[in-house]
Amino acid sequence: MQQRPVQRLLILAMATLLTACGFHLRGTGGVNISDEWRSMYLVSSNPNSEFSREVKTRFAANGVQWQEDNKAANYSVVLGPERFSQRNLSLNSEARAAEFELTMRSTFSVRNSSGETVIENTTSSVVKQMENDPRNVVGKSEEIRILKSEMRSELAQQIMRRIAFYAAAQEA
Repeated sequence: MQQRPVQRLLILAMATLLTACGFHLRGTGGVNISDEWRSMYLVSSNPNSEFSREVKTRFAANGVQWQEDNKAANYSVVLGPERFSQRNLSLNSEARAAEFELTMRSTFSVRNSSGETVIENTTSSVVKQMENDPRNVVGKSEEIRILKSEMRSELAQQIMRRIAFYAAAQEA
C-alpha cells in the first residue's frame, strides 16, 4: 500500500529534475528571434527548390513572416544554392567503396532594409557518413535520398540558429 505514493513521488521528483536541468526532446526547442527580425524576404536563385522551401518552413515555424516584397521586409536573406558532394571514406576487399562521406553546404548572407550587408557571406555545412553495400544499389540510392532530405533540414536549421544568434547579439 505504501509503495504507490512513494513511486508517484519518485516519478514526480525525477520529472522535476529533468525539466530543471533544461532537458527537452530533440527538435522541440524553438529558436527565439526578436520582433525586428520576424519580417524577412528570401532572395534565392531557385525559390521553388526543396532547400528554399525548407528554409522558409523552418523560419516560419519560429515566427518569421516572409514578405512578398523586399521593401516590406526588415531583412533579406540571400540564399546560395545547396551543394551536395559524396566521397569514398574506405574501400572493401574488392576495392569498392565501403563507406561514403556525404556533405551538403550552402552560403547565405543577410541585408537590412536599406540594402547594407548585416551578415557577410557565411557557409553552413552538414556532414554525414554512410556505409555502402554494393549488392543493394537501389536501397542505398533511397538511403542517400533520405539522408539528403535530413541534411537539407539540418542545414536550414543551422542557418536559422546563426541568424538568431546574430540578432540576439545585436540586441545585447
